[in-house]
Amino acid sequence: MDDKDSAPLARRWAHLRFSIVGSLLAAPPRRSELRQALRDLAKRTWRHPTSGEPARFAFSTIERWYYTARRDRKDPVAALRKKERRDRGHQRALSTALGEALRAQHREHPSWSYKLHHDNLAARVEATPALGSMPSYASIVRYFRANALIRQRRITSRPTPGEERAATRLEEREVRSFECDHVNGLWHADFHHGSLPVLTPSGAWARPIALGVLDDRSRLACHVQWYLEETARVFVHGLCQAFQKRELPGALLTDNGSAMLAAETVAGLRRLGIVQRTTLPYSPYQNGKQESFWGSLEGRLVAMLEGSRELTLELLNRATQAWCELEYNRASHSATGETPLDRYTAGPDSGRDSPSSDELRLAFCAEELRTQRRSDGTVSLDGRRFEVPARFHHVERVTVRFARWDLSRVYIVDPNLDRVLDRLYPLDRSQNADGLRRRLPSGSNEQTADAGEVAPLLQKLLRDYAATGLPPGYLPLEGRDLNRKEEE
Repeated sequence: MDDKDSAPLARRWAHLRFSIVGSLLAAPPRRSELRQALRDLAKRTWRHPTSGEPARFAFSTIERWYYTARRDRKDPVAALRKKERRDRGHQRALSTALGEALRAQHREHPSWSYKLHHDNLAARVEATPALGSMPSYASIVRYFRANALIRQRRITSRPTPGEERAATRLEEREVRSFECDHVNGLWHADFHHGSLPVLTPSGAWARPIALGVLDDRSRLACHVQWYLEETARVFVHGLCQAFQKRELPGALLTDNGSAMLAAETVAGLRRLGIVQRTTLPYSPYQNGKQESFWGSLEGRLVAMLEGSRELTLELLNRATQAWCELEYNRASHSATGETPLDRYTAGPDSGRDSPSSDELRLAFCAEELRTQRRSDGTVSLDGRRFEVPARFHHVERVTVRFARWDLSRVYIVDPNLDRVLDRLYPLDRSQNADGLRRRLPSGSNEQTADAGEVAPLLQKLLRDYAATGLPPGYLPLEGRDLNRKEEE
């Protein structure tokens, strides 16, 4: 079908009519010659604008077209268009009662097909003749399309409140495509469960899970890697590689998975100055660019691996990196008309340089308050005890920074300055059994007053009592008598 066939039907009819009578308008014949010219045109064969088959038109029809176009010489093509029907937009075949019945049926069963709606309406009309005559299937389809009664995705038999709210929102709110103005202004990140199993070193088959990170403007695959689990550790591992391959983005769009909302993930993105945005629950269409990428990955990369009988995770990852860098990132994208790599390098770029591996590892850590045990100077993390340096033994509640999947790196931090103060190590009871103990820092065990000095309050009481002039309240035993007492 050529470009003409893709035009609206009314425009195709107008173009056909003008092509037939246009020669008469360009070189108007004499009155005596007009009738013969119209007869000649009626004998010719033309291509029908709807069916494409050869067709002829009557003398009177061509004559009417000619005079219609001649009356409107400013825009004869528009004058030759078909007139709009007065009942356009009105369903004459459907009565008001049938329309209400169809609307109610769609509200109760939004996932039904047009055919199923038609058959159920036919059964209702047969049971209730007062509704009127049954319209045709084509009339039902036109009614659904004209009133935006769109077929919706079927949800579970017992939808959760979140699923119901998402379905209502999708029905009531419009959906619009968007694109960031700058490269590295917005990234997309999501997990995808693969369709092919991989053979693990333990001799078992497992379904791999891909983590993909895409740039919004260029559609560049910043990093794609397969794993065997969907956890915060995996998400941070893949995301940090994307940072070091490219740059730090301004914002990151993810769904509401537990890995994306983990304390380590949220805190790490905040420390790196990356705005975290999440899609609405049960609304995968909001991350459509990522979903489209998974279709390309399954349709091309995974399809080429179907013949591999011993597909391992290592082979799958090597193939994925080669496919992403050498085919996907270098192939023209249907939405942009450019390759993702060219569009990414062309900019404009709002990214920032990525920190080092150690800085990234320190950033993606959770911070929690822990109470220090006075008895041995330790804090507990996930059932394990860590020794607090002696110079912090006076702090009752300390702030510790750690990642739950790597307790070999635990730090004590100053929450006000967001600064690491020292590193904490696990309690080693065997080493502590040698009996050697470090001296506490200077000033921690000094006495506030001399052992032989009377306390200030007691000194004041003695002075006040002496100023009263009262006699002593007791009689001291003489030293001589005391000696004699001791000798006896």
